[in-house]
This record gives sequence, structure tokens and C-alpha cells, in this order.
Amino acid sequence: MKRTGRTPTPLEDRLGYVFRDEALLRTALTPPSSGLTPDNQRLEFLGDSILDLCVSLLAYREHPTWPEGSLSKLRGLLVCTDALHAWAGDLGVALETGPRSPRKGGANLRNALADAMEALLAAVFLDLQASGFTALDGVLAIVERRFLEEIRAAYLGIWESKDHKTTLQERGAALGLPPPQYELVERLGPDHAPSFTVRAGMGGFEAVGRAGTLKRAQMEAARLLLAALPPGAKPPS
Repeated sequence: MKRTGRTPTPLEDRLGYVFRDEALLRTALTPPSSGLTPDNQRLEFLGDSILDLCVSLLAYREHPTWPEGSLSKLRGLLVCTDALHAWAGDLGVALETGPRSPRKGGANLRNALADAMEALLAAVFLDLQASGFTALDGVLAIVERRFLEEIRAAYLGIWESKDHKTTLQERGAALGLPPPQYELVERLGPDHAPSFTVRAGMGGFEAVGRAGTLKRAQMEAARLLLAALPPGAKPPS
């Protein structure tokens, strides 16, 4: 975590980065729907490209034999609105509010939080750049902490199966394993941006998924457990 001599905010603590320019942080958390200025649209524009680049670098490194199309599909899964909204929930992102702020809950707020995550990454990049540090490496470290496990667990064709829970149950039955069980490990974040952590277990194999809703967290845990099952898997002794 970069030190500035002041006490970091809870968000900075979870992010692992303390801003020198606190105005950048405030701007990143100010959606255009708030009616406040400056808003985070320009930062979101920059952050979208930075996030794409960071995830692309990680996917390219971790899957050296994958073709371009498969890498693109994996990246699309990781940087979608749902994934960014869940990340915002884990960090406890709270948007700056104004007279036109989005109401509690709903698609508008979900999108605003996802956009704020991209803006936040751009703000880190610019803050590092202004301080004379290697900006991309700093942001890449943050993105790697979030996505590396998922990228490593990914397998070709993972984007083709939307119902990972059903696929997992069918795969388990074919391997002679008991039906999968799902356990809610924890719920974090405010009501408007919750983050659910779910553990999926089947015959001694386990995986943990996180998402902005319980259903999506179960689906993510099932997806990761599918990726962790070796061919012809047998229960660990």
C-alpha cells in the first residue's frame, strides 16, 4: 500500500492503495447521475481501457496456448457489469450523492457502481503517474489480486455454459460423486452493493465464489468447482 502519512479510508484499506490526491478518489466515486461536478465519466472512459489491458495481460500470461477469441471471451466474463458490481460491494464502494443520485437498488445503481470501479482504477493510475511511479504496474497488482485465481481456474469453453450448477451436478453424477452442496460463507457490503461469498462442495472437492447476489455467487462457485475437477475425478482420501 502506498503511504501518504495520513490514515487511509476503509475503501483505500481494502483496495490496498492510499491516494496522494484525494480529489481523484472523490471524483472516481461521483457518478454523472448525482448532478455533481466533476463527475467520473472521463475516469470511467480511461479505466475501462486500463482494466481491459490488465485482464488481457493476465489472461495472456496464464493461458499461453489459448487463441485470441478464447482470451477475448474470458476477458468479457471478468469485466462485465455483474463482476464489477460485486467487486465494488467487496470494497464497500459508496458513491458521492447529489440531488439526482440513483435510488437505492435497481439497475441504474448497479451500473453506477460498476462504472465507479473502472473510474477508481483510472484514478489509481493517474495518482501513481503524477507521483512518478510506474502507473500500470500499480494498477495491474490490484487487478491481479482480484482476478488471478479466476483466470487460472478458467478452462476453454467456460463461457458457453451459463448454468454451471446444472453442469456441475451432471458432471458429478457421471463421476460417481454426491450432489453438490452450497454454503453461504459471508455477506459483505452495504444493502445497495452487497457481496456474497459461497462455498460449493462435492465429494471432498471445494471452491469459493463471490458475486453481487446469492444466486450468482452460487453459480460462480459451481463454475470454479467445475474448473477444479480433474478428468475422472475421485473423492480425495
